[in-house]
Amino acid sequence: MKPLFTVHAGEYLVGSHIEAHYPKWNVWVPSKDTGVDLLVTNARNTRTVSLQVKFSKDFTPTHRTDFLQMKLMATGWWTHQEEKIRKSRADFWVFVLPSFTEHQTCFIVIPPAELLRRLRRIHGKAEKRIHSYLSVTKSKRCWETRGLPNADQELLAFDRFTNKDRDFTPFLDGWEQVERRMK
Repeated sequence: MKPLFTVHAGEYLVGSHIEAHYPKWNVWVPSKDTGVDLLVTNARNTRTVSLQVKFSKDFTPTHRTDFLQMKLMATGWWTHQEEKIRKSRADFWVFVLPSFTEHQTCFIVIPPAELLRRLRRIHGKAEKRIHSYLSVTKSKRCWETRGLPNADQELLAFDRFTNKDRDFTPFLDGWEQVERRMK
């Protein structure tokens, strides 16, 4: 066990969210890096859910139209290695996306197999890294927007864009998946 205790900002925000909204759950920090950042257990410690946490600062595009910027709550940028997602031992990956203009934090909670399936459908099979942008609109929609043409991004701002693989809305603040596992 390493003698120095550290958690990164995303882990702190996830742990704080869980403690505030699920006071009967316990949050644990593993003593070594196994690809699981947090363990969550029920009050009796008889059920466990493992989380891999990914944090991004807000990258809301300032080079887009004012209208699009006004409609976006936050945009995050992550780089992934396909093999790490495929071999992940975590039950869920949690993407932490704080909005600096709205002073809110969005959480995208998704099983790693579903994440990989969607990223492959959107970006193809990656040889090295997969770059991913997740954008959350103020109307509470979440989209994978990397490589999305400008016209489609404008449709996104009007809530008229559709693409089932790019639509991550079912996973936005998707804590009910964890709740089901904890029952």
